[in-house]
Amino acid sequence: MNIEKIREDFPMLQKKIRGKLIVYFDNSCVSLKPLQVIDKMNQYYTDFTACHGRSIHSLSQKVTNEYEHARESIARLINAKPNECIFTKNTTEGINLISNSLGLKKGDKVVTTNLEHNSNFLPWLKLKETIGVKHEMTLVDKDGQFDMEDFKSKVKDAKLVSVTAASNVTGSVMPVKEIAKTAHDNRALVLIDGAQYVPHRKTDVRKMDMDFLAFSGHKMLGPSGTGVLYGKHDLLERLSPFMVGGETVKDVNLRGVIYEDVPTRFEPGLQNYSGVMGLGTAAEYLMRIGLDDIEKHEAELTKEMLAGFWKFDNITLFGPKTSDREPVFAFSVRKLSSHDVAIILDETANIMIRSGMHCAHYYHEEYLKSEGTARASLYLYNTKEEIRYFFEKLEEVTKHF
Repeated sequence: MNIEKIREDFPMLQKKIRGKLIVYFDNSCVSLKPLQVIDKMNQYYTDFTACHGRSIHSLSQKVTNEYEHARESIARLINAKPNECIFTKNTTEGINLISNSLGLKKGDKVVTTNLEHNSNFLPWLKLKETIGVKHEMTLVDKDGQFDMEDFKSKVKDAKLVSVTAASNVTGSVMPVKEIAKTAHDNRALVLIDGAQYVPHRKTDVRKMDMDFLAFSGHKMLGPSGTGVLYGKHDLLERLSPFMVGGETVKDVNLRGVIYEDVPTRFEPGLQNYSGVMGLGTAAEYLMRIGLDDIEKHEAELTKEMLAGFWKFDNITLFGPKTSDREPVFAFSVRKLSSHDVAIILDETANIMIRSGMHCAHYYHEEYLKSEGTARASLYLYNTKEEIRYFFEKLEEVTKHF
């Protein structure tokens, strides 16, 4: 990977604030966008603005071709079939689509981990409150290590297992393939939150035997307001759409409805065409660089980050202490709130990190016993030089504030 060449593709990395270039370490929230994605999105608005699948004129046909080409690119990224990929707004919508369409009823059991993002926590709590679905949590410890024995006891009689593939707090990577096998041995379906995994590691839904996979475009170089829900085709055929409207039906009258084929029946209304095209281009960009090379580069960055944190006796780092983790580093500085740390790094050094609960309130409060953590998260365009600068400035924070 030629990192300097890659960085030239990202206009934000050339941007100066207060006369200095930025260091962007908030990639778990939203990644930066390369020119290729920006240009593809603009192309829709400048060259062929029209509807997909509704009109028959040449502009509309161009939109349809580009829209379905993006679906093919996404399918290739995760080794799925195009008709198994539904476009959504984000991971959250994908998970809610399953929670509202799977037909769960009172007494059915859903198993998650205890460190889930709220997007994979609240939908099941809502079903617990509204229809009496049972919700159980399998344990992940403070270092983000998955407890397989606890899971084996919890998965019995479950209808669905819904877990993150990688944590946005600890950076820990879950044993998805083993989780899927254990779930299937117990006749449970598996939904994977891939928001923090798909952008960073090669994802093969066939080899990992996922039943459903939800992920977002905005964390993988794509535009905000885009995402994907993958599902095995026979399972998608069994789902009942919970949002319906234009484009979801072949025919409708007072006698009944004939729904469109999968995946169109799950994409109601006018879609974010430019966003979907940008998402497809982002997938092609990642595949062109190579997910294996991205993972290797990020592993080197992770080693550098871990070595930097180990030098501080007044900073607590959460998550695995080895490089077999995502480049996500939640930490706390003694006597400083997470927001203080983020503000100081921003205002004194143009270093952008996140602070707070990271939409994982339960894990922070019950397991980390924390009111919030600072979080630095890296991606393919970040460098070791940026990491050294980060620790230089973090040391000043611990000494002077």
